[in-house]
Amino acid sequence: MSDRELREPDLPRTAKVRTGPLRSGWTTGTCSAAAAKAATTALLTQQVQTRVDVVLPDERLVGFAVERCDVSPDRAEAVVVKDAGDDPDVTHGAHLTATVRWASAPGLHLEGGLGVGVVTKPGLGLEVGGPAINPVPRQMLRDNVGAVVDLDARGVRVTISVPDGEKRAKKTTNARLGILGGISILGTTGVVRPFSTESWRASVVQAVQVMAAQGEPTLVLATGGRTEKAAMRLLPDLPPVCFVEVGDFTGAALTKARELGLQQVVFVGMAGKLTKLGSGVLMTHYTRSRVDLSVLAEISPPALAEQVAAANTARHAYELWDAAGVLRPCGDALCAKVADVLTRFSGLTAQVAMVDPEGKQVVAATEPEWVP
Repeated sequence: MSDRELREPDLPRTAKVRTGPLRSGWTTGTCSAAAAKAATTALLTQQVQTRVDVVLPDERLVGFAVERCDVSPDRAEAVVVKDAGDDPDVTHGAHLTATVRWASAPGLHLEGGLGVGVVTKPGLGLEVGGPAINPVPRQMLRDNVGAVVDLDARGVRVTISVPDGEKRAKKTTNARLGILGGISILGTTGVVRPFSTESWRASVVQAVQVMAAQGEPTLVLATGGRTEKAAMRLLPDLPPVCFVEVGDFTGAALTKARELGLQQVVFVGMAGKLTKLGSGVLMTHYTRSRVDLSVLAEISPPALAEQVAAANTARHAYELWDAAGVLRPCGDALCAKVADVLTRFSGLTAQVAMVDPEGKQVVAATEPEWVP
């Protein structure tokens, strides 16, 4: 197939209106963990809770007001209202509600209630038929409830619900992904950082300027925190200033790198963002670009191409490759395609690495020695 057109869509208008400093917020996962810890504390002590402290994945302790707390001898319920900061987020103001009861078997028994979506398709890293509560929020719930009750000795049943979650979910892509009936409980750091804004683009450009001013020849772009850590493990000899957490703004970073005379870029990402880049999209905000699975079907073996083209997500396609034993060659081909797009757009020599969905290891790359 001929080279795809390179595109760098503009930001949505609502993401451009604020130009000053941006305020971070809290993920639905963090708010769910806060509500669950407050409700568990209330059930254990039989006292209404008005504030709760939560440990984030980076071990920071943050405090939350408890909007409502009800307690009886066999049940407690607590509500924490989500503050998304200055990130445009349909879950801002949502009432994350945790209902807690004792369970007969030890451990945390997690359920999704009203307004929390149910997973109906593969490719999300979650059990089909289970609640759309992602792995990091599940661990946060376990850690924070476990700070109140010894889960090795006692069982706690936690149901997370969002009263208007189904209505809010209509403003998301959940239904297309097969998440039905409500929102997802998300988050990888516990903090909502306003990536998708004009100010974030400005911060990316500034980071490239600072890196170039140090005389470093290699710019390393990563889409988020997990991929940046993976990039640093991959290239441990480079100083930290070389690594830029680019969010959606690959095109802006490359444009500035070209202006500053840089000659080499390394891009580290997961399957979804790499697929967008491979299709020629250089600004990957979710409102301005969709994952084009035909990009992945083109580089799949003929016997697998139809399944990949019909996959639910890029992660689902990744899992199909993995199950068929072709993750490495297909992943390498995707990395090569992305490297070609980056070079055509910027003129820089490009190297690309793909990491697994957890960001723990490189699984494909343009440089064979990068893959364990």
